[in-house]
Amino acid sequence: MQQQQQQRRMFTAALLALVFILAAVSTTEAGKKEKPEKKAKKSDCGEWQWSVCVPTSGDCGLGTREGTRSGAECKQTTKTQKCKIPCNWKKQFGAECKYQFQAWGECDLNTALKTRTGNLKRALHNADCQKTVTISKPCGKLTKPKPQGKFHLLKTA
Repeated sequence: MQQQQQQRRMFTAALLALVFILAAVSTTEAGKKEKPEKKAKKSDCGEWQWSVCVPTSGDCGLGTREGTRSGAECKQTTKTQKCKIPCNWKKQFGAECKYQFQAWGECDLNTALKTRTGNLKRALHNADCQKTVTISKPCGKLTKPKPQGKFHLLKTA
C-alpha cells in the first residue's frame, strides 16, 4: 500500500513537471512577435565588373581597382576598392589568377632549369586568366659525381 502511494506521488510530480514545462514553452512562444516577411526587393542592378588592380607606385604592392555596374535604380554604379599585387614571380600571371601547381620536375642538364605546370584554380574579379601555365627556375648548384676513393700521384725518378 505504501509503495503504491509513493508511485502515485512520483507520477503526480512527473505530470506536474511536464505541465509546467509545457506552460513555460507556450508562454515563451506567445511572447514572440511574428515578423512580417520582408518583401523581396527586386533590383535591376547588374553584377559588379572589376578592372585589374593598378598599383599605386611601381609595378606591384598596394593599389586600387574600379568597379562598375549598370541599372537605372542603382544607388551606386561605381566604386573603388583597395587591392594588392604580389611582388614575386606570380605577377607574371596576374594578381587575380590563382593556380594549383604540380611538383617541380627534374633538372634539365642542357638548360639548367626545372619546370612545373599550374592549372587555374580560380579567377578573382572576372579576371582573364590562362587555363594552364608553366614556370621555370634555375636548378641550383649542379653537382658533378665525385670519384670514389682517393688517388695519389707517385713520382718516379
